[in-house]
Formats: sequence, structure tokens, C-alpha cells
Amino acid sequence: MFATGLVATGFFIGGAFIASAPARAERSAVKALDTDNDGTLDLDEVTKAAQTVFDRLQKDQDDTLDPKEIGSRLSTKEFAAADPDNDKTLSKEEYVAVAMKLFKEADTENDGTLDAKELNSKAGRELLRLIH
Repeated sequence: MFATGLVATGFFIGGAFIASAPARAERSAVKALDTDNDGTLDLDEVTKAAQTVFDRLQKDQDDTLDPKEIGSRLSTKEFAAADPDNDKTLSKEEYVAVAMKLFKEADTENDGTLDAKELNSKAGRELLRLIH
């Protein structure tokens, strides 16, 4: 039996649907960060998650993140774009601004929330690197 009009990230094995690793990752992120339990992430949830990750990443407690602390969450080019004052560090506000920008890019339905499908987009996956 074949389903039509269904878009899914996964495959069937022995009649059971197996979600792909990316699909599981997006659902896992939504579950972990979805504080109002509506199955989506809104801008407030994303902002709080970005702030929490920022606090966790800053090892030297100087209220900024340098490229070493950011690690692979941002490429060199992305880091430079996120650093408008060119001080070679990101403040919490600059880090959150990147997350907000990616949220808006990933929100293709323009409903102010991100579901697992939107989180599986390029911008959504980049956002997850910052907040999860």
C-alpha cells in the first residue's frame, strides 16, 4: 500500500516507518525546547534556548564567546557576519541575534513558530546548531 501526498523523512522496513536521523533530531530538539508543549518552537523559546547555550559555552566567564568557544556552531564566515563590531567575540545579544535571524529564515509558513519540517530546512538546521 502506498501513501500519496505524504512527505516524510524516513523509510519503511518490514512495514514499519523508520524516521531518518535528521527527522529524529528535529523532533528531539522540539521536544527538549518546547516549553509550552505545543509541538513547535516559537521565538521566545528559541531566544531562551540561545541564551542558555551562550551561558553554557562561555568558559572564561567574560560575557562573550570567541571562535574557540563557539566551535563548529558557526563557520568563520558566519562568525564574522555575526560580529558587527569586529571585536572577534560575540556578545550574548549578537549570538541571540543570529538565532533570531535564522528563526525568521526557517519560518517559511510565517506563523511565528517552527515545526520539525521547518527545522529540517537549511536555516532550521543552522539554528539547531546554535540552540541545542
